[in-house]
Parts: sequence; C-alpha cells; structure tokens
Amino acid sequence: MDHITFLVAVVIVTALAFDFTNGFHDTANAMATSIATGALAPRTAVLVSAVLNVAGAFLSTEVARTISGGIVDDSLVTPQMIFAGLVGAILWNLLTWLLGLPSSSSHALFGGLIGAVWAGAGRHGVHVAQVVEKVLVPAVASPLVAGIAALVATRLAYRLTARAREESVTRGFRVGQIASASLVSLAHGTNDAQKTMGVIVLTLVSAGALGASAEPPVWVIASAGLAIGLGTYLGGWRIIRTLGKGLTEIRSPQGFAAETAATTVILTSAHLGFALSTTQVASGSILGAGLGRRVAEVRWGVAGRMVAAWLVTLPAAGLVGGLAASAVRHGGDLGTVLVALVGAVLAAVMVAVSRRNPVHAGNVNDGREVALRAAAAAKVGTVA
Repeated sequence: MDHITFLVAVVIVTALAFDFTNGFHDTANAMATSIATGALAPRTAVLVSAVLNVAGAFLSTEVARTISGGIVDDSLVTPQMIFAGLVGAILWNLLTWLLGLPSSSSHALFGGLIGAVWAGAGRHGVHVAQVVEKVLVPAVASPLVAGIAALVATRLAYRLTARAREESVTRGFRVGQIASASLVSLAHGTNDAQKTMGVIVLTLVSAGALGASAEPPVWVIASAGLAIGLGTYLGGWRIIRTLGKGLTEIRSPQGFAAETAATTVILTSAHLGFALSTTQVASGSILGAGLGRRVAEVRWGVAGRMVAAWLVTLPAAGLVGGLAASAVRHGGDLGTVLVALVGAVLAAVMVAVSRRNPVHAGNVNDGREVALRAAAAAKVGTVA
C-alpha cells in the first residue's frame, strides 16, 4: 500500500509538471496578439494571463470528466501507464517550445496517454470512438471555425471603422484587446487546466482512492490551476514570438477579432466537454484575422509547417508514451526509475540548448528576422 501511495504521489507530481509546461507552452494562445500589437506590455500580459488561468480552472469540470472516464478505460489503467504517458507529453511540449512551434499540449497529453494505455493494456483499453468524437473531430473543426469567425470579425471591424482616424481605431481596439485577451486566458484555464485534473482523477481512480466517474476534488482543481498559472507567468516567449510575429503581422483590430473568436470557440467546447486544442484554435483565429485584412501578409510556409506539427503531435507523443510504458511494464520499479531519469536528462538538455538563443520579454517583439527564425524552427520541428 505504501508503494502504491508513493507511486500515485509521483504520478500526481508528474501531472502537475506537465500542467506547468502546458502553461508556458500555451501563454501565446491568449497573449501573443496583445503583445504583438502593444496592447499589453509583455510582463503585464503574462501576469494577467496567469491569474485568469487559475480563475478559469474553477469554472467547469466537463473536460476533466472526458479525460478521466472518456478516452480510456479507467478499469484497465494503472498509475504506471499514466506516468509513462505524461513523460511523453512533457518531452514533446519541451521540444516544440524549444523550436518555437505552437503545437498542441492537449494532443501531446492525449497521445502520450493513449500510447501508454495501448502498450500497457492493449487496444481495447482505448475508447477509439470517444477519441474520434471528443478529440479528433474538434481538432479538425475548431481551428476552421475560429479562423472563419476571426476573418469575418476582422472584415467587419475594418468596415465599421473605415472613416475613423487610424490612431483612434488603434487606441480603441488596444483597449478592447485587454478585455478579449483576458477572456482567452480565462477560457484557456477552463479548458486546459481540466486536462490535468482529469489525469489526476484517473490516477486516483486507478489506485482505488476515488470511485469511478468521481468529480475532481477541490485540492485537485486548485493545484492544477496554480501549476498552469505559474507556467503561464514564466511566459512561453518563443511561441509568443511565432504566433505574434511569425505567422502574420497583426494590428489591434485583428488582434481583438482573433481573441474574441478564440474565446467563443474555447468556452463553447469546454461547456460541451470537448477537449480541444487551444493552440489550434488560437492559431486558426490569428490566421483568419490575417486573411481578414486585405493587405496583410500571411506566411503560408510557417502556417503549413505548423499544421504538419499538429498532425505529428499526437502520434509522436503516443510513440514516446508507448515506449515508456513498455519500459515500465517490463522493468518494474527499475524501469520506472529509468524512464524518469531519461526524461529528466532530456528535459535538462532542451532547457540548456534554449539558453544559447534566449527569447524573453525584452526581445519577443523584435521584428528583425522573426519570420525567418519561425520558418526555420518550424522546418526543423517537422523533421523532428
């Protein structure tokens, strides 16, 4: 019993570590456009986003139920499988952060968990129909819906302000962006923090500490919210640069339209229990906003490589999660320790490499060579 209790504690800590990486990986979803347009200073933006991420974690638990009892059979899942899946998700998050790629933390988590359960319990441990309905269909539909909504909203914004002074329009929409970006942060906390809640609940159910279909306890909600909030505050500056400057040049009316569209899609899906990717929604809305301004330049090479990275995320994380689960299953305690050590070493190496070319609050909006760096990072990410 002591061994199981210790293992459960390790899995919970690992889940919160993933939540932390999710926070700094996805800060760009809420704040990239506001930082790019100057509506908010970089440090202010990440602080506001962090606070609202924590608040958003308390708004709903529908997505958490999808994770804990939807995509996998909780009666077949073990804490070891969950641990292996989380390792796969964390490593993929760190790799894409290092490359400045706005890939999906959500799909990294789903892929790692699905791969680990498939390797540990067989394919009958994965509810394929639920994966298609709750994960894959929203993955295709949500960026398209957000992109179309942002395109229409951008066209409408420019048409309504066609005769106004440009300075007044810019100032007004920057004020509006403070509200719209804040709502995206709230929605992000509602959607993404729940995924870690679901993983922790699934761990507690698999260990017999909670009954099937249990609601997340308050301490689970609070810890998941705080972990994602802390990660958000540190700022995922590399990905903020790619979304804010690398995909298209964003002006304040476009930023407001993109953030409003993203908020609507994320909150609606969270209410329905769809565990969609907020990264894909945010990227789709930014692309739609770019298309909505007639003279805007959309860098289709970067966009195409981003989509390629989205397609790779779930199977790549699934492969790593499956390999980790196999090592844990065959190696027992030694295998678990080995997976943890290998994961820690790889994570440390990626953090060390990132320090060679740091991106931070002081240079995140530097325009020079931003597009070239984003395109190069995306190309390397596709190969990886």
